[in-house]
Parts: sequence; C-alpha cells; structure tokens
Amino acid sequence: MNSREEKEQLITDFYTAFINRDAEKMVSYYDDDIVFNDPIFKNLKGEEAKDMWRMLLSSPTEVKVSFSNVEANGIKGSANWEAIYPFSKTGNTVHNKIKAQFEFENGKIIRHTDDFDLWKWSGMALGISGKLLGWTSLLQNKVRDTAQQNLDKYRESKK
Repeated sequence: MNSREEKEQLITDFYTAFINRDAEKMVSYYDDDIVFNDPIFKNLKGEEAKDMWRMLLSSPTEVKVSFSNVEANGIKGSANWEAIYPFSKTGNTVHNKIKAQFEFENGKIIRHTDDFDLWKWSGMALGISGKLLGWTSLLQNKVRDTAQQNLDKYRESKK
C-alpha cells in the first residue's frame, strides 16, 4: 500500500465498517500493535484498542456516524467524522465532531488519534454538570476513569 488513493480507501473502509456497526471489519484495518488515543481513552495498544471499538459497537445504542475530508499522503492520513448518539448514562443526545489522524505501515493503521473538545462533549453527555465542570481535570479524569473501567470490564467478560 503505497499510493495516496489506497490509504484514503483504507480510511474510507474503516469508517464504512463503523457506519455498518462491523467492529471486526474496523479492527481488521488496524495493525496488531495499533496505538489509539483520544481525549477519553489514552494510549490504548493492540487488542485493548481493538476491544474499545468492539465494546462501543456491542451496545444496542443507535449511533449515527458520518465522515468527510479523507486525505492521505506519505505515511499519514486524516478525516473528519461525526457521531450522534444518546449517552448511555443520561440519555442525553451527543453530537461529537472529531478530527482523526492516522499513521500507516505495511497496509495497516499503526496509530489512530482522535481529537475533540472534551468540555463540549461533557456538556452534551452529562448536561448541566458537564457544562459547568467539563473543563476541570476532576471531571475529565472521572470521565476517563469510568470509560477505562468499562473497557476493562468488557475485556474481562470476554475471557
């Protein structure tokens, strides 16, 4: 996989699998040593990163995903994507707008970094407490800890 077009197709296929709720197809585009980061999940590696997508898509929650501006050159790529879904703990609708960065090696994604405004996300997901406290490290760390605990429980249940 050397061409810009092939890398752009890989990103397109990744998000198409997401839209189709096909976690196994999504993670098939990841290298075994994938490193994933976003404002909530930090430094997920390998199967842990893959299990994050499996966990998120195993939920019966309806998620509307769209993506745009897919670009790639050299070993890097990017896309914008959006997810609209009810947050499981509150039922509040979240419309998250994300900028994704990718790095490729041997036809696979080796690094995937999503960036979004965690304060804005907290306000949508948690309501007034998220709007008022979403900027604080206390609330942001609580969100991260809860998400990591949920991922750990999911991974334990698969054993």
